[in-house]
Amino acid sequence: MPDSPIKLGLIAGNGRFPFLLLDAARAEGLAVVVAAIQEETSPEMDARAAADPGIRVHWISLGELSRLIDTFKAEGVTRAVMAGQVKHTQIFSSIRPDWRLAKLLLNLRTRSTDMLLGAVAKVLSDEGIELISSTHYLEPLLARPGVLTQRAPEEAELKDIAYGRTVARAIAAYDLGQTVVIAAQACVAVEAMEGTDATIERAGMLMRRFVSLTTADAQAPTLGRALTVVKVAKPNQDMRFDVPVIGVATVQAMARAGATCLAIEAGRTLLFDAEAIAAAADRAGIAIVAE
Repeated sequence: MPDSPIKLGLIAGNGRFPFLLLDAARAEGLAVVVAAIQEETSPEMDARAAADPGIRVHWISLGELSRLIDTFKAEGVTRAVMAGQVKHTQIFSSIRPDWRLAKLLLNLRTRSTDMLLGAVAKVLSDEGIELISSTHYLEPLLARPGVLTQRAPEEAELKDIAYGRTVARAIAAYDLGQTVVIAAQACVAVEAMEGTDATIERAGMLMRRFVSLTTADAQAPTLGRALTVVKVAKPNQDMRFDVPVIGVATVQAMARAGATCLAIEAGRTLLFDAEAIAAAADRAGIAIVAE
């Protein structure tokens, strides 16, 4: 009788990330036990499991830490990975913690995402479940260094990138967010709990309002209209969770906001379908650079 395949636990949030990781793990012959978060994971996960006997799905509410542990133990999972966003607003407002998670939350020094997820990882480790890097099976998707689009950043955009990286790394160190939006070396928007795409859209709205006001007052705008988006990893980025991710939706949000340039970190940013991202950026005249 052949040996049973090694099992990987997948804690699945929203978006395409869980499905990409699922495909990569299955390609390596791993059986995957999915803990699908009811508030976040796409219902498509059930269809994937129905079509592949190597995938088992258990739907778990965001606050059910004990059930997550019991499920993985019952399935024989000793290694797990987190993939997919869980909205910060879900974590800190909609969550209904079980006794184990409630105890964990009470003992946190701060309720930052890193602090919370790091504490969850420690609890899992104590129960014999190792949480591994979310990029472990997806290294080919990490951004390569250099200009990733037909157009390279122009001089003004390069200045915005340099300033933006300074600001972004400062706020990332406090676990406030990983994205800033810059115009003419002034910070237009800083990411908080709303996420990257919403931050970009907010910056576009602020810039349109600014231009409208200055035009109505017959004043020449002192701030350039073009926006540059800078996204960084945290200084001590834990690759097990909250890894910077860019998808086509980010480029689309930039186009709607009037952003012309995106700067990311090479080797520490996941690109979901790099060819589609580059094609969308080229159509919109957006430059993307990874350093």
